[in-house]
Amino acid sequence: MKLQKLLSYVRRAVDDYHMIEEGDKIAIGVSGGKDSLCLLIALKHLQRFYPKHFELEAITVSLGLPGASYDDVQALCDELGVHYSVVHTDIGQIIFEERKEKNPCSLCAKMRKGALNDMAEKLGCNKVALGHNKDDVVETFFMSLFYEGRMNCFAPVSYLDRKKLYSIRPLMYVPEWEAKSFIHKSDIHIVKNPCLADGNTKRQETKEFLAEISKNYDNLQEKVFGAIKRSPLKGWNREE
Repeated sequence: MKLQKLLSYVRRAVDDYHMIEEGDKIAIGVSGGKDSLCLLIALKHLQRFYPKHFELEAITVSLGLPGASYDDVQALCDELGVHYSVVHTDIGQIIFEERKEKNPCSLCAKMRKGALNDMAEKLGCNKVALGHNKDDVVETFFMSLFYEGRMNCFAPVSYLDRKKLYSIRPLMYVPEWEAKSFIHKSDIHIVKNPCLADGNTKRQETKEFLAEISKNYDNLQEKVFGAIKRSPLKGWNREE
């Protein structure tokens, strides 16, 4: 995928769900993985021509686990001209050593998002951009169905009243394979996920399940994604 196509996906999502308004200061959650780096690059390039002016901050929440280096992320932010902050936490130690969580993803996500939102607030941001792609939307819907017994999915735009912060998801139209393609063709170095549960999660199980049943149903992802967009799920109706 070329930059122009990435920007077309992001521009459409931003416009469809009114994700960016004049004067916004947007914190980008940058894990160092393919999606967050795509998001960082896309929003920086969008900033250069989008009719509504906005500022950017890049923020990484470090779990405090060994093996993660964010030097390449810092170098990319320097190249793009985006201020970069790393929030150092003990989330990894709390989850894996103190609490010994068997299914750590939900708690970890809540703690990381809390640390990200706190830093965004400190930097004066009013919005936080998260790197969920199209596959994440479909997987989250099925995870809610399988593991919670309800039909639910995160919204393209959501509001955290306690922090007075909006969360936006500009990559929601980008298929995962195209994000991978963009990073590969751009020769961008990603940060290897240091999480001890990486590759052994409920999301990975769901991803593999969907990949298997997709062999028997043409365009399954598109059909499910379209159904979510047309559903009464909060935040998905563009007329709301």
